[in-house]
Amino acid sequence: MAKLLFLVLFILGFQALTIAQDKSCCSTEKEVSFASFSEEKEFRDIHQIPAAFTLKDAMGTMITFKTKDGKTANGYFVKSEKPSDKFIFVFHEWWGLNDYIKKESDELKKNLGDVNILAIDLYDGKVADNREDAAKYMQSVNQERALNIISGAIDFAGKDAKIGTIGWCFGGGWSLQASIMLAKQGSACVMYYGIIENTPGTFKELNAPVLGIFAEKDGWVNPEVYGNLEKNIKAAGKNITVKSFDADHAFANPSNAKFDEAATNEAKDLTLKFFNENLMK
Repeated sequence: MAKLLFLVLFILGFQALTIAQDKSCCSTEKEVSFASFSEEKEFRDIHQIPAAFTLKDAMGTMITFKTKDGKTANGYFVKSEKPSDKFIFVFHEWWGLNDYIKKESDELKKNLGDVNILAIDLYDGKVADNREDAAKYMQSVNQERALNIISGAIDFAGKDAKIGTIGWCFGGGWSLQASIMLAKQGSACVMYYGIIENTPGTFKELNAPVLGIFAEKDGWVNPEVYGNLEKNIKAAGKNITVKSFDADHAFANPSNAKFDEAATNEAKDLTLKFFNENLMK
């Protein structure tokens, strides 16, 4: 079955953003056609079910923080031992904020030092361990609620915080959206095979340089799609570095049962270097 690229409309706060989206798990927009597609077995089967994993000796704890809609949101918070105005927001993939994402958060803290790590839960406590639930949870993400959660995380970090973002697949798109929301507070954005963008105007408020990590064999966020992303970010006068690997979609996902180890390790090295150069100085 040929893979098609869907166009969706994403509303980001007061700014309307037109987003080029594919039919993959990287969509950040709930729509009827996408919901129908995600019910197909072919779509679900491209995502490896996570191997069972329980994080031991976790460095962080689960917290709640206030959101703009008068509710609270959840996050996994790894606090810097020394006072630090530096934060990294971590955005989960379509499975939710599971122990794999917590492990990635811990590793960022271990490697980067004096930085606060906040893994943001966009599913409000739900975590999937099968494809059907993952598709259902992803489809049920309410745009306004998600934006309120991210705004609450920004308030939690504080107005003087310097903030980086990172996410995979579904979370890769949200990493970029959050960096746009952060405006001048944004210091570094890492996105793994996610996509949101359509025009140079989308990036008017983007301050953070972007590191886009993509897979050349990806049938959804393919070279044409991420090539267009790179072109439009540069046309907006913003900074993006693209690194593509001879790999398939989700090659470095933290909970992927089958991944490209060599590409994953190289991508992690690039990520740490990028954060060190743009956030940790």
